[in-house]
Amino acid sequence: MTHRRDRTLEVRALARVEGEGAMHVRVRGGAVDDVRLEIYEPPRFFEAFLRGRRHTEPPDITARICGICPVAYQMSACAAIEDACGVPVDPAVAALRRLLYCGEWIESHTLHIYLLHAPDFLGYPSALHLAQDRRDLVERGLALKRAGNDVLELLGGRAIHPVNVRVGGFYRTPLPRELAPLRDTLRTALRLALDTVRWVAGFDFPEFHHDHEFLALSTPGRYAIESGSVVTTGGHGFSPRHFEEHVVEDQVPHSTALHARLAGRGSYLVGPAARYTLNRRWLSPLATQAATAAGLGPDCRNPYRSIVVRAVETVYAVEEALRIIDEYEPPARPYVDVPPRAGVGYGATEAPRGVLFHRYRLDPDGLITSARIVPPTSQNQAAIEQDLRRFVEARLDLDDEHLTHECEQAIRNYDPCISCATHFLDLTVDRA
Repeated sequence: MTHRRDRTLEVRALARVEGEGAMHVRVRGGAVDDVRLEIYEPPRFFEAFLRGRRHTEPPDITARICGICPVAYQMSACAAIEDACGVPVDPAVAALRRLLYCGEWIESHTLHIYLLHAPDFLGYPSALHLAQDRRDLVERGLALKRAGNDVLELLGGRAIHPVNVRVGGFYRTPLPRELAPLRDTLRTALRLALDTVRWVAGFDFPEFHHDHEFLALSTPGRYAIESGSVVTTGGHGFSPRHFEEHVVEDQVPHSTALHARLAGRGSYLVGPAARYTLNRRWLSPLATQAATAAGLGPDCRNPYRSIVVRAVETVYAVEEALRIIDEYEPPARPYVDVPPRAGVGYGATEAPRGVLFHRYRLDPDGLITSARIVPPTSQNQAAIEQDLRRFVEARLDLDDEHLTHECEQAIRNYDPCISCATHFLDLTVDRA
């Protein structure tokens, strides 16, 4: 317990998050005076790199923004370019894209659950330390992650930065017999995913709730992944085409990532908890049953329980992958031609960490004249800072070391991808 009324806490490099950032907390007179989630990675200028490139290039260029969720960037890019050129893809190609995306959800969610977040709940500093006592748990996580990677490698050509995705579809589509071996892998993965839900549901979750507006895609009839309209818990809905009318980004001095807010309404959150809250009814019966058994109600307002939502979504992604494989009929061609034309295209998909928006403007020759990419983490930054302020205010009696550790865990609830946002963690608590 500390009785100091003025102090500063700093985390100069947050561990177990993707990318580099810091947190600064300043306490004055026994009250939190300032909280900053500092993203200090240098800007990578992807939107500038895209200017002057051909309309066929964004899927390969933007995939390099992230090694964990490259498919999300490829899918949003393809959707936006195809929208600009007015070309819909074959339903069988769309199904294969959803299958590829399921692979990414499985590997990304499992990475976060087992290697980044679970050690916090179990009192270990890392998954390596966890493995010394519970090798079986870490091996289960790696086996589940491997199933996601197998889907990515088969469809995308490789797990990191897939090379088989192109505007209009794929360079090559698999034969049914090539997908068949994935069935056994995914059936085993489904058992592991259900075990994962039961495991994380037993963690001790601190009491902490927020009331942020949630934003996610929604597709009536199925859980939104690779497409959908934007909906919020505030009752608002709009198409990706109108995203920029509703989502405003601002520069803040302490971050190389922009802060997003809903026009006229303020900060909001995207990600698994938002998706679950807005789309729970479209989960499969088995995933719904797992969620209920894990204690999840109709919404998820405790950020610590986001690890349970990720586990439930992993169950769904495995089941969905199996369904798509069982129903697969190869398209007549692996892709449709997408001739260039002047126009503006909009694409939004559900990356594992939340809605990822792309917009491209093309000239008549298909050269990109402007690009805009809004990743999930930059949309969540302002809400995370607000949550941290409340979180710290309720724990000022903790000493600096304990408070710093708890702040880092709190931030990992949101699974920030700082490199995507370009832009993360180093904690400073200033009490002096």
